[in-house]
Amino acid sequence: MSTVIGVFRDERAAEKAVKTLREKGFDENEISIIAKDDKGRTVQQQDMEVGDMGVGGENISDGTAWGGALGGIAGLLAGVGALAIPGIGPIVAAGPLAGALSGAVTGGVAGGLIDLGIPEERGRQYEAELKQGGILAVIETSDDKVNDASEVLRENGAKDVETHGGK
Repeated sequence: MSTVIGVFRDERAAEKAVKTLREKGFDENEISIIAKDDKGRTVQQQDMEVGDMGVGGENISDGTAWGGALGGIAGLLAGVGALAIPGIGPIVAAGPLAGALSGAVTGGVAGGLIDLGIPEERGRQYEAELKQGGILAVIETSDDKVNDASEVLRENGAKDVETHGGK
């Protein structure tokens, strides 16, 4: 398995990339999206499963409360959650990384990325991008699909696209 990661500055571009990945046969359990939640909502951090976490008291497991946070991406991916990450603040995440981040809140986003084989220094740089409003797309997939994932991210405007792990 390898991890492909890229940074988007535009929600629509990130959404288009996820749709394209799905059309190319990538499963929702291979794709994660993480974004800072700057919409002024309150993240309620409690002992709940990721899918049960609420934003402003609403259940966002089906994506309806995400509204402008990430457009329609929430409807395309499983495991939607809202978390408060120390040093970053409230974030929204969709995909398998949402579950990993809920268990690694103290390690922040960089800690969750390290678990996917991304070096700590690069993980901290991606975390800094997130703090500055970037949207992280993280695709954990088989080595034979890495080039397709990288191409889709780049074609849709992702910056700093890198592949980690694998052979």
